[in-house]
Order: sequence, then structure tokens, then C-alpha cells
Amino acid sequence: MQVEDLRAQYDAIIYAVGNEKSRRLGIPGEGIAGCTPASVFVGWYNGHPDYRHHQFDLTGPRAVVIGNGNVALDVARILMQDPEVLARTDIAQHALDALRASKIEQVVLLGRRGPVQASFTPAELKELLDISDVDVVVDPQDMVLDALSKDALEGAATRVRRNVDTLTEQSSRPASKPKQIRFRFLSSPVEVLASEADRVRGLRIERNRLQAAPDGRARVEPTGRSDELACKLVLPAVGYRGEPIAGVPFDESKGRIANVDGRVVEPDSSQPRTGEYVVGWARSGASGLIGSHKSASAEVVAHLLADLGTLDAGSLPPRERIETLLTERGTTFFSFEDWKVLDGIEVERGERRGAVRDKVTEVDEMLRVGGKSGPPTD
Repeated sequence: MQVEDLRAQYDAIIYAVGNEKSRRLGIPGEGIAGCTPASVFVGWYNGHPDYRHHQFDLTGPRAVVIGNGNVALDVARILMQDPEVLARTDIAQHALDALRASKIEQVVLLGRRGPVQASFTPAELKELLDISDVDVVVDPQDMVLDALSKDALEGAATRVRRNVDTLTEQSSRPASKPKQIRFRFLSSPVEVLASEADRVRGLRIERNRLQAAPDGRARVEPTGRSDELACKLVLPAVGYRGEPIAGVPFDESKGRIANVDGRVVEPDSSQPRTGEYVVGWARSGASGLIGSHKSASAEVVAHLLADLGTLDAGSLPPRERIETLLTERGTTFFSFEDWKVLDGIEVERGERRGAVRDKVTEVDEMLRVGGKSGPPTD
């Protein structure tokens, strides 16, 4: 189904499609085997069918995760968590099997700026600290804040101050456990190093310092000092950007649907499109958590209610009309009733392993389970 079909059937459209495309590092060696966007790793362990068959090299003692956001910390947690703890969650079985065989003993979290500028939340940091048999290691020198960071900390949000307090406390603790998650702040990757087999063998890292930009924010400046870090797996988690949808205005410079305060607009004129709105990361770009987007989404609902008088509102199209349209387009669709059947099977499978669910990760099997193609399999 195309956007034009939606416009023909409905009075208003709210785009809530998020940001799916990973940002690139833009450094030499980024495309070699063993350097994979963290979004692919997240899709893999969550059972996304598009990433179900991806292979990750977990045979080396060290992995490097590039980024200081919540996704980066989530990835580190999955790599270091006891697989038997993960088995009680809804992690995909294929990922659980691979993680049980993992040889990784250390995950390095690489941040190009300092601890004050890190964007992860205290809750995510606490989850790292709660992993048994894993030390979270912070270099005490990284917690000696420069003047720019000290000034920023004074007016920072509670989240930032809590993070800095926790990291400072952690920097004074000696490492004694068999596995480590190690923070490295003020460090940028400058080259992914390849082995003779054209696979990741390491990462060249340059040390940074912070300088004030014209707008007063902290800007990264390389110092010229670099070193190499041996590893077999590099997972960049440096943010996301949206992908254009055919027929929907897109702001290429910001990587999001073109909008003003949640109203979809024409990029050149900023003229609003009647009855089209956008929420979440598709509206803002890849920033903010669910809580911060709730108020913005409420604002969009207010726009929609205010616009009711200008919309050519009609009755809701019958379900059969939409199903017929999808069939005419040659689209195999999954109804809510089909999903409830799949949901029940996943929950039942999960009970067998003591988990909340065990996901079906193959599209063909999902279709069979939903009665769309052949008998269901287990």
C-alpha cells in the first residue's frame, strides 16, 4: 500500500515510523567484516527477520561498541550478561545460542566526548552495574573534568549529574571480576584495522579534547595522540536517521520527515500538508526518549483536533475495503487476529524455556502460523 492509498481512504495520517537507518562513522575500514552497525546487532538479538541470519564474531576476547547512548549500553549489556539470565527474557533463541558460546571477556564503550556529554540515562548505567561477575571500569583521569565540562555540569539536568556521580564513584573501584565493561571517554575511532583475511583485527583510536564552539557547546578537537585497540568485533552505535517514504516530504539535512511542530510541511515553502502529521523520532530526528516524546505527541493530537473543521472528514472505511485493496496490490497481510495466534504460540514456546516468550523469527514461519501459507510449524 502506498501513501496515496492511505490518503484516499483516511482523513488524516500520523507518521510514527521512527529512524531506522544507522549513521555511518565515515572512517577507513568501516565496511570490512566484523564492523557492523549496532542496529543490526539489536535486530539480531531481538529476532527481527531481516537480521536473523546475520553472523557476529564472538570468538575474540574484546569487542568495541562506539557510542555513549542508551543503544550502546544496551549492546554492551547483552554481550556481557549471563546467558542464563537472558534466557528468561524474550531474546531470540538463535542469539541466545550464539551468546552462550561467546568468548568475549571485555567490552569497551568508546565515547568521543566526555562523561558530562554522554547521552545515556542513569537507568541504563545502573543495568550495567547490576550485571554479576562483570566490573564496570572507568579511568579516574577521565573523571578529571576540564573547565568546559565543569561549567556544563553546573547547569546540567539531574540525569547528567547522576551519571557523573556514578561514574566518579566507579572510577575509584578496583577491577577484580572475570569480565569487564570499560568506558573510554574523549576517544574517537579513526580507522578500522583489517587482518590478512580482511576481517576486523583492531581499531585505531585518537584522543580528543573539548573546545567551546561559537554557540557555547562542547566541540571535539583531536589531540594527535592515538593508539590501537585489538578486537574482532566493532559495533558502531552513533545514532540513526530516517529514510524517505515515497510521496512524503523529507528533510535530508536533518534525516527526518519535514515538519513544523509535528505538522508535515513542504520542504521548500514550509506549507503544511492538510491532514498529515508526524510523531517520535520521525518528527525530531534520533533524540529523546519515550517520556520526552509523549508531550510532543499530545501536541500533534491537539493539532489534529484543531484541524477537524478543515478536513474533508468521512466515515471510517470498512475493513473489507482495505483488505481488498491489499489483495489487489498483491500484499500478504497479517490481521490482528493472525497476530494473536502468533502471540499465543510465542508465549507458549517461551514457557518451555522459562521465558516470557520465544519469538518466531522467520517470515515464512510467521505466515504459516497465521494460516497464510501451509500448516504451522513449531
